[in-house]
Amino acid sequence: MPFILAQTPSLGNHFLAELRNVDVQQDRMRFRKNLQRLGEIFAYEISKTFSYRDSEIDTPLGTAETLLMNEQPVLATILRAGLPLHEGMLNFFDQADSAFIGAFRKTHKTGKFTIELKYFTSPSLDNRILILADPMLATGQSIVLACKELLAHYKIKELHIVSVIASKEGLAHVQAHLPQAKLWIGDVDEELTSKSYIVPGLGDAGDLAFGEKV
Repeated sequence: MPFILAQTPSLGNHFLAELRNVDVQQDRMRFRKNLQRLGEIFAYEISKTFSYRDSEIDTPLGTAETLLMNEQPVLATILRAGLPLHEGMLNFFDQADSAFIGAFRKTHKTGKFTIELKYFTSPSLDNRILILADPMLATGQSIVLACKELLAHYKIKELHIVSVIASKEGLAHVQAHLPQAKLWIGDVDEELTSKSYIVPGLGDAGDLAFGEKV
């Protein structure tokens, strides 16, 4: 079962509410900041699933026993909308490697679209934990295509997918095609329009964060 942030009362619901709020969205810097904040929350929650080792830390007055992660994950995101969410996760996994994927919707004369990958750069993901973040999980096609591409090149140890808003249909698509993935979602909306926009959703995350594209 996916982790759904909105199902548990927390400060994260306030950040989600501001991301959806059409008035608050006018403050582009705050929109990016709220994506970063949610990235930090997801990073913290995901970190609870990792393995840890007993460690000793020297302090100015003695030695403290603690638990430290055995490894840092690799953080991946789909350009451009995923950058603030990625930055938030990188604030917490501050020694993590990063991977970046360029994908876009290619619209055909029929009005339908396909997802095309034009670019990706990554460290080796063999036997690594991968966390792929993308703010909007609409149809799920971009995330599935990106993950399939990475899985074709590397033997990934664990796959985590983070999204702020998912459609019910897109979530089902990802679960069907990537059953090994652990899903971390801010909230799930029921409706997906004929043009594959999530309703009520929050609009176009990339445009709201960085300006409208031509």
